[in-house]
Amino acid sequence: MRFATTLSPSGERQAALVHPRRGVASIASLLPGFAGDLLDLIRSGAAPDARDAAEAADDTVFAAADSLRFAAPYLHPRMIWGIGLNYRDHAEDLSESVPEEPASFIKADHTIVGPQDPIVLPHQSARVTAEAEVGLVIGRHCRDVDEHEALDYVFGLVPVLDQTAEDILQRNPRFLTRAKNFPGFFSFGPHIATIDEIAPDGLGSLEVSTVLNGRVLRSNRVGNMTFSPQQLVSFHSEVMPLEPGDIISTGTPGAVVISSGDVAECRIPGFPSLRNPVSSSRS
Repeated sequence: MRFATTLSPSGERQAALVHPRRGVASIASLLPGFAGDLLDLIRSGAAPDARDAAEAADDTVFAAADSLRFAAPYLHPRMIWGIGLNYRDHAEDLSESVPEEPASFIKADHTIVGPQDPIVLPHQSARVTAEAEVGLVIGRHCRDVDEHEALDYVFGLVPVLDQTAEDILQRNPRFLTRAKNFPGFFSFGPHIATIDEIAPDGLGSLEVSTVLNGRVLRSNRVGNMTFSPQQLVSFHSEVMPLEPGDIISTGTPGAVVISSGDVAECRIPGFPSLRNPVSSSRS
C-alpha cells in the first residue's frame, strides 16, 4: 500500500492512493466525504479503508501514474527529526567519531519541497550538501515504546533529500539548526509506502543511494546503520511523544556537494526516484 499527493495543472493538491497495477486514484474518489490532505488521512487512521475501497473500485477512478505530477506528500508535519552520522562509513568520511547515542536535530516545515521542486542554494552558504535518506513516517501516537514494537507505529517509508549548509556547520557544531533549516532543505516523496511492500523481508537489506547528475556517489544498506530504524523510533519516543505524520529521517550513506544546475537524487529500490534540480538564490 502506498500513498502520494498529486498536483493538478492549476496547482491544486490532492491526496491519492497508488495501486501497483491499476494506477493512481484520488482519496476523495475512494472515500466519499473525505476532504483532507494526506496528513489528515494518516491522522484519521483511514488508510486501510482507502486501500479496501481501491480494491473494490472501478478502473475508471484510476489514472496512469506517468500522466500525473507528484508533490511533497504533505506540507505541515508536526515534527521532522533528522539523524546525523548514522552510517559508520559516513562518520569516518567526516573524520567524526561514531556517536554513542543518536545525533538528532529538528527541522521546520518551511524547509519542505517536493519532487522536481528546486533546491535553492542560500546566499549565506558557499558549500551546501545533499544527503539521500529513508524517512520513517509515524502512523499513530507513540510514547516510550519498546524497540521490538517500534515499527508497529510506523505508517510507512519515504525517500528523502536532506540538505546542509556545511560551511556554516563547520564553523561551529552549535550552528546545526541554522545549517539545516534554510527553505528547500528537506525534500520528500514521491510515495509513502508501507514497510511490507518495500521491504517484506525486513529493512536491513534496503539500499539507499545518494545520486548526483545521474551518478551514484554513495550507497549503503539500512542494516549498516549504527542505530536501526527501530532504535530511532524507540529512542525519540522516549524524548517526546511522536504523533501521526511526524517524520524521522534516518541518516545518509554519504553527502554530496551541490551547485546550481545540478540534479540531486535519492534512490531506494521499490520507489520512484526522488529528484530535485539545484538553483542559485541569485539566479
